[in-house]
Amino acid sequence: MSEPTSLPGAPTEPPQATTPRTETSATVLDPPDQPAPSEPIQLWMHRASVFLFVLISAVAGVLLLILPWTPEWTDNYLLLSYPGLRLVISNGFFRGFCSGLGLLDIWIGFWEALHYHEHQ
Repeated sequence: MSEPTSLPGAPTEPPQATTPRTETSATVLDPPDQPAPSEPIQLWMHRASVFLFVLISAVAGVLLLILPWTPEWTDNYLLLSYPGLRLVISNGFFRGFCSGLGLLDIWIGFWEALHYHEHQ
C-alpha cells in the first residue's frame, strides 16, 4: 500500500524543531577539564627564556672568541700536569677553531634575538 499524500490546500504538519546533537560523553583518552594557564605568564616565560638564551650565547661566544688568545689559556693550573694537552691547546689552529666556535655562538644568539616572534 502507498502512503497517503497530502491534498493541495490541506493543512500540513508544522516542521519540528531539531536541535543539533552534541556528544556529552567523554572518552577515556580525553584529559580532564582544567583551567587554561594564563597567557601573560606563558608570554613572559617565553620572553625570559629567549633573553637568557641570547645572553648566555653572547657571553659564551665572547669568551670563546677572546680567551684562546690570552696567556691564561695555556698558563693555567689544570694544564700543568698534562704537557701533551698543553701543546695541543697552544696550537694556533686549535685557538682559531675555538674562536670560530665563539663567533658561531654569537651569531646564533643574535639570530635568535632578531627572529623572535610572539605567537598570539
